[in-house]
Amino acid sequence: MHDVPIAAPSSKEVGGRASRLSRRLAWVAIALLACMATSAGSASRALPASLKNARIEVFKAKRQLVVYSGSSALKTFRIGLGSDPSSPKRRSGDRATPEGGYFISHKNPRSQYFLSMGISYPGIDDAKRGLRDRAISKAQYDQIVSALRQHLPPPANTALGGNIFVHGRGSSTDWTWGCIALDDADMRELYDAIEVGTPITIHP
Repeated sequence: MHDVPIAAPSSKEVGGRASRLSRRLAWVAIALLACMATSAGSASRALPASLKNARIEVFKAKRQLVVYSGSSALKTFRIGLGSDPSSPKRRSGDRATPEGGYFISHKNPRSQYFLSMGISYPGIDDAKRGLRDRAISKAQYDQIVSALRQHLPPPANTALGGNIFVHGRGSSTDWTWGCIALDDADMRELYDAIEVGTPITIHP
């Protein structure tokens, strides 16, 4: 086999290819910038006041609180947790954040932690566990279940603990007694959007 000499491209051809490549790279850069701008605008968009068909999903490991309307995720907030951030709450004073399905039981505009929304802990599953483990009495179990069925805050004075809130005063560390903490500006936005009775699920 013989080598066939290949003619070198002219300077005009090289320049034309470089020009076309530059134009393509410029269009790619413009498309990426547009995509980034759209994403940033969506992430910073405020929640509507009195959001309908809302639910809240909390992901403890990710330190995230996500607000949904139906199946659509509207906004994600950074959160801080209890000073025992990994364990599920089991008893009063354990400084753990609950895990499971709850609802927003009430709102407090005069909270010492800026603004707060009550979480319906202990829930029915927590009460069942407490009764089974003899941490609470049958009368206390009945009081918890009765309050939850009326969509009221459950008793907080049992061995299971209570008074768990979503509140303000900062999300940068895990510093609470088991509550979920947001930065104040985020808490104001969430407080205005979320109504009493909204479901909240807390995942590990």
